[in-house]
Amino acid sequence: MLPETMPVCPVRGSVIYPTMVMPIDAGRPISIRAIDEALARDRVLLIVSQKDKEVETPRPSDLFEVGTACNILKMRKNPDGSVQVLVQAFARVRVKEWLDLGDHLEARGEVLADEPGEPILVKALVREVKDKFQALLKEGKYLAPEVAQFILNLEDPSQLADYVAFHMDFRLEDKQRVLETANVAERLRAVLVLLEAELALIETQRRIQQQVKEEIDRNQREYFLREQMKAIQRELHGEEGEQEVEEFRRKLEALDLPPVVRQEVERELNRFARMHPDSAEASVIRTYLDWIVNLPWNTRTEDNLDLERAKEILERDHYGLEKVKDRVLEYLAVRKLKAERAKRGEIPPDEVNKGPILLFVGPPGVGKTSIAKSIAEALGRKYVRISLGGVRDESDIRGHRRTYIGAMPGRIIQGLRQAGTKNPVFLLDEVDKLGISYQGDPAAALLEVLDPAQNKEFVDHYLGVPFDLSEVMFICTANFPQNIPAPLYDRMEPIEFTSYTEQEKLEIAKRYLLPRQLKENGLEPEQVVVTEAALTRLITHYTREAGVRQLEREIGALLRKAARRILEEGKKRVRITEKDLEAYLGPPRFLPETEAREPQVGVATGMYYTPVGGDIMFVEVSVMPGKGNLILTGQLGDVMKESARAALSYAKKNALRFGIPLEKFDKSDIHIHVPAGAIPKEGPSAGVALVSALVSALTEVPVRHDIAMTGEITLTGRVLPIGGVKEKVLGARRAGIREVILPKLNEPDLADIPKPLRQNMTFHFVEHLDQVLDLALVGGLKALEERGKRQKSARRKRKELVAHA
Repeated sequence: MLPETMPVCPVRGSVIYPTMVMPIDAGRPISIRAIDEALARDRVLLIVSQKDKEVETPRPSDLFEVGTACNILKMRKNPDGSVQVLVQAFARVRVKEWLDLGDHLEARGEVLADEPGEPILVKALVREVKDKFQALLKEGKYLAPEVAQFILNLEDPSQLADYVAFHMDFRLEDKQRVLETANVAERLRAVLVLLEAELALIETQRRIQQQVKEEIDRNQREYFLREQMKAIQRELHGEEGEQEVEEFRRKLEALDLPPVVRQEVERELNRFARMHPDSAEASVIRTYLDWIVNLPWNTRTEDNLDLERAKEILERDHYGLEKVKDRVLEYLAVRKLKAERAKRGEIPPDEVNKGPILLFVGPPGVGKTSIAKSIAEALGRKYVRISLGGVRDESDIRGHRRTYIGAMPGRIIQGLRQAGTKNPVFLLDEVDKLGISYQGDPAAALLEVLDPAQNKEFVDHYLGVPFDLSEVMFICTANFPQNIPAPLYDRMEPIEFTSYTEQEKLEIAKRYLLPRQLKENGLEPEQVVVTEAALTRLITHYTREAGVRQLEREIGALLRKAARRILEEGKKRVRITEKDLEAYLGPPRFLPETEAREPQVGVATGMYYTPVGGDIMFVEVSVMPGKGNLILTGQLGDVMKESARAALSYAKKNALRFGIPLEKFDKSDIHIHVPAGAIPKEGPSAGVALVSALVSALTEVPVRHDIAMTGEITLTGRVLPIGGVKEKVLGARRAGIREVILPKLNEPDLADIPKPLRQNMTFHFVEHLDQVLDLALVGGLKALEERGKRQKSARRKRKELVAHA
């Protein structure tokens, strides 16, 4: 029987079970007071375990609800104030109500009586618990022999479960669960599970210890073997070979290489360590390891995505090129937004590096390479440039295999080593001039380099291991995009660089070319002054180009001659005017065509586009006695030959209207010649010039020399649109022509031409060849038609005379 209320003694880290006799040390006031109360009454004390042993003064919420009722057999006080009591537990008790009396706790509770389970099940569980208990003892679990034997001799299933749980190193929660289980079979099952877990833990510990021992033994064995190998190498190769291997090993340890790369490099390093340092194979491996340790596997620069700063740098370094600058700033803006989203975790970091491969398309000397440098400076990245002009070997891109003598990595890997970072701005210059040979197609090798979906694991043949190119910003340049293979061109986003106007060239010369050439020629700005008129005449009469390279060379020639005068004549300042150019550079090399020519019969001025910019060409037609042959010369492509035949058909069809005798076609040979400046083109654009020159030659009516024309024709006389309008117009303007004939459907392209140029030129938009002839021929279409009427009248009179005769 239990008292109505019992003093509660909290204990930490242990659980006591019924029938056990054990001493308890009490040092806390709350425990000592509870023991005193129990001794003053009926010597019954309720011992309950704490949930958290760190709590110094536990309250009811800190204690479990099931404890053990004990009789106090003895009590002794210690000099330090603590007490020792010997108790005998006699019942499990579930607390029904807590009484917090301030200086100690008391509780009202009920006895949890044992519930016997099924006899067969209980007997089986008892046997299994004893077997597992013995197995634990054999595994090295230490218990005093007499205690172990006492437990194995227990016949009471309830006591067996309690004593095993008490003497094993189970967790406090597990021991408490055993105490709270009234059903004997369930209690035995809980203890059996704990014994199984303990056996599994011991087995795992043994396995771990064995693995650790084997690892230590292997490491020690490798250490001893490595030391022996070092000693052997010192005897064979001296200290130098050993130091070289250790130096490579130290550098490789400092690199955070991907596992695949590290495995391959470790294999090569181990081979190198076993070789004589002077052997040929060792030299090959030494070079390979040197490349590996000097590549920027994880070295990168931090991007500066300040758009205002980028805009200032682009404006500082380049004049004009507004569309190009806008596209570059858009590219940087998108990159900045993606970087911010990646920081917030909205997109994967790999997505930041994905973007179009920019392709700068335009004539030479218009700033394609220099604007790539400005992009690198704006981003704060390293800049690398390789020229692909004339590259015919795939190994230039992918590298040579190490089996070849003189093998080396491809130019992509070489450029990355030169940059020292894995995210430089990488310029692939002249990508349209790649060649194909029996050694492979380098353009096909570039497909992997420039594809964001593939270049994350680019494998150079020399390295033989993947290298991540996804962080590299590739920029390509080309003069003629039609020469780029379609699969490669498909991976790029073209940005067009057009020719400079005369005004743009003048501004570039004043802002960039002249100051740079002054510095390169050792001159101070105040020593040489070149007037604006001199620069303008230099542009118009000494250069004819889309870019400014020749202009810079001419400025350099001027300044060198000025420097000589300063030294020879002792001048402090030289002023170069428009009139001085001939004395410095000789007579003008280029005269505007309108100044050098007069209207001629059978000569028309056409316009064409080449990889180096737009220009004009002269279509010459000569009619001579013959048998009706059409002769075509002057490097004409197939398309231009077809245009010439169409022009002849149109002239024959309208012969009577233009006053051309039909027999003239049968009794004359027509020779159409285009000088060597004309090149075969895919796009037709010479039809109107061919018709104008042909009709002029057949009618002997001169063609105006101050007007240029472009456009394709049909047999019915319609004028079809063409491409490259801006480049062709700029080429005509460079030649001094201010009046141009263009197809009507090309009128929207006029928006691409700078406004100052549009204001200084006259554009005629035509839909039919009659309009072309009216503008191009001296006297216009009216003169042709009147000539036709006169010819018709003369033929009628001849017929009348013949009839009269």
